[in-house]
Amino acid sequence: MFLQSHIDKLRNHATAGAADKLAREALKAALSADGYRGAGWDRVVGLLGDLDGTLRQGVSDALVKQYRQLDEDSPARPNVLVVLDALGAGLPGDPLGAERTAALERLGSAVWFSGPADRLAEAELAAGRTLPAPVVAFFRRAAAEPYCVPELAAVARKLHEPVLNVGETWAERALDAVTGDPGDPWRDLLAHAATATSAKPTAKWDKAARALIAAAGADRVRETALPCLALVGRPRTIRLDTPPYGHDVNLAYDPFNANALRGLAWILALLPAHPDAARALGSLVETSLKKVAGLGPVNPKVANAGVNALARIDSEAALAELARLTTRVTYKATAKLLDAALDARATALGLTREEIEELAVPAYGLTGVGRREAYLGESTAVLEIRGVKAALTWRNASGKTVKSVPAAVRRDHPEELMALKTAVKDIDKMLGAQSERLDRQFLARRTWSYAAWRERYLDHPLVGSLARRLLWTVDGTPAGFADGALRTLTDDPVDPVEDGAEVTLWHPVGREPAEVVAWRDWLERHAITQPFKQAHREVYLLTDAERATGTYSNRFAAHIVRQHQFHSLAAVRGWRNKLRLCVDDEAPPATRELPQWGLRAEYWIEGEGEEYGVDTTDSGSYLRLRTDQVRFYPIDAPENSAHCYGGEYRMWLRDRVEPVEPLPLAEIPPVVLSEVLRDVDLFVGVASVGNDPTWQDGGPGGRFREYWTSYGFGELNQSAETRRVLLERLVPRLAIAGQCTIEGRFLHVRGELRTYKIHLGSGNILMTPNDQYLCIVPKSSSSAAAAGTTASTGYLPFEGDRTLAVVLSKALMLAKDTEITDPTILSQIRR
Repeated sequence: MFLQSHIDKLRNHATAGAADKLAREALKAALSADGYRGAGWDRVVGLLGDLDGTLRQGVSDALVKQYRQLDEDSPARPNVLVVLDALGAGLPGDPLGAERTAALERLGSAVWFSGPADRLAEAELAAGRTLPAPVVAFFRRAAAEPYCVPELAAVARKLHEPVLNVGETWAERALDAVTGDPGDPWRDLLAHAATATSAKPTAKWDKAARALIAAAGADRVRETALPCLALVGRPRTIRLDTPPYGHDVNLAYDPFNANALRGLAWILALLPAHPDAARALGSLVETSLKKVAGLGPVNPKVANAGVNALARIDSEAALAELARLTTRVTYKATAKLLDAALDARATALGLTREEIEELAVPAYGLTGVGRREAYLGESTAVLEIRGVKAALTWRNASGKTVKSVPAAVRRDHPEELMALKTAVKDIDKMLGAQSERLDRQFLARRTWSYAAWRERYLDHPLVGSLARRLLWTVDGTPAGFADGALRTLTDDPVDPVEDGAEVTLWHPVGREPAEVVAWRDWLERHAITQPFKQAHREVYLLTDAERATGTYSNRFAAHIVRQHQFHSLAAVRGWRNKLRLCVDDEAPPATRELPQWGLRAEYWIEGEGEEYGVDTTDSGSYLRLRTDQVRFYPIDAPENSAHCYGGEYRMWLRDRVEPVEPLPLAEIPPVVLSEVLRDVDLFVGVASVGNDPTWQDGGPGGRFREYWTSYGFGELNQSAETRRVLLERLVPRLAIAGQCTIEGRFLHVRGELRTYKIHLGSGNILMTPNDQYLCIVPKSSSSAAAAGTTASTGYLPFEGDRTLAVVLSKALMLAKDTEITDPTILSQIRR
């Protein structure tokens, strides 16, 4: 038995009454028991604790001296403190009490502790001292672990203060609001929130929460809770010691506090409806679904609690948050909850799901399409939507625009100023969400009556700022909005005789090339920048190769893409995908269901590589994927699947279901084929390793060098061809036009030191002579550079093409290569 030899020697020394030898053997046993919990160690502690008082005193004194001779990091120290606790029962004083307190305090930054933490804590409590708040947090964190030893959990159950764990900014803010008065209802409400361990609140839980809300006052609860929730996700105030494996625990929620967050979300749903509460819940959902390496979403349970709370609030603001989140949330379980919440709201109101999403968009105080003016004293605030962002500007009493908020407004109208700034943030979030929703309408087969469309789209204060920059068909007549009216290509007004006229979103598929070009010219003539590509939208028509293969497209096969980026893009575009792990498992292809067409599109993919830790993350998910075919099936066809690291896709058949053949591509409606292939082109265009300028060495082992070169400088795909056509119109307007030419796949830029060839598909650069590679890693400010280019050209026809921004920003920089100061870039140019 483990420790048996020490136990036998301790018994012999006890019989002989040899205190020094007992102490030395106890120290040896403490060293042997490092990290061990069990009957053997319990017998050691029990045997020493059962000695008579005189002998215990002698052993205790000797052991104290030996303890102080140990190294600071000796593994025996915690066990010696436990033994001294057993020896000291009934004896005067508290040997090494200060050292025990210090040992406990070190637990405040620990994630897990294999030593006798429970015994140290029990001794501290028995001595009449309270545990420091960070130590309380440790025991609660430990108790939340699925494999927590019972002793640690037992200590956690005895700890009732503070009601939340310290270490997180939001929790400490909430604790600061506790008054300290006996029976403070806010303190009791926090304690009740921490009991939110189920998926949904029970009637009993709600009843108790309502009583506590009544005691505290609904206004106090809301005014106290909302600033706390605004701090969720901030860096920890007490850093935890992250283990050498797994994720960084400092980026995750404290598990004890996470329950309290769920409870606070439920509590907000019980308060009178308020826009700030809906806004806070929406932010909580998004923050809780942010990805952490090695972990995934931070805390889906908290996110789901936020969705459930929003679903229970009967207000326009809550409905708007639900609708906005449906365009943002890609985590499957939470997305399912959002869908269920909106479907339930639509059913209750007797509307379709599409109608509820349209009616859920608030105006945010805008009094006209994309504009609001607010008069604060002698100053005027002008809130305008510009593109997909809101801007707040100011005019003084004389009507002159000023650069900053007038001092009188800050002094006399702080609440109105805060409301305007909040509206700007809300509008920015909703504009992005609505732009994405509109971009998905091409496959929704959505039609509107003219009256409903004008109300919900063209004349809506927020959505109208997007809808008026798009093209529509009104009873089959294409039209765009300019100079205050719907107009045809010839600028004739479109004025339907009846409000029942049918409106649809215009798509270039099926249109004559001359008409598409004419609409591009019309948009340019009216200086209209579309929120996404419509008139310039890529069209993917059936190729001869696809007619030959018949049922599948290899147009986007044999690419190497970054898996996690691909996964995120797929989710945003409405595709369902499963991350591939380097394990013996199967997965279905990336799939987009198109219920309006009765179709399911599949993009076949497989994990790339075999070396764990090189081709995978620490958690085992592949870093890269290899792409294959695109296929279409009836929407109810059995699902295909293949091994995660490659192999043949096979249809999963159950209950004697017959296999279903893929549909001929020639039978797929052209707009469906085009939009699906456009999605796939986007996945490859954004996630391909060929777009990474630092991969000129070919990645791990150089095995992707050939692919990187062929993609980074090869033939242009459809989106790059669109970019080339656009640049042919834009470049002549640039200040550097005289230094630029477009030849084939490249934009040539003549600097003073070199001539540069910027690939229009990847943005990668070659320098003359000898096509030497120039590595320039784009910064996040590329969009800002493109905005500067917009000022130079006076016009860009659409937003959202990051590669276009990269190409333009690189061209502007390289045209003035003598002004470049970055030493990394200069060393390559002058090499």
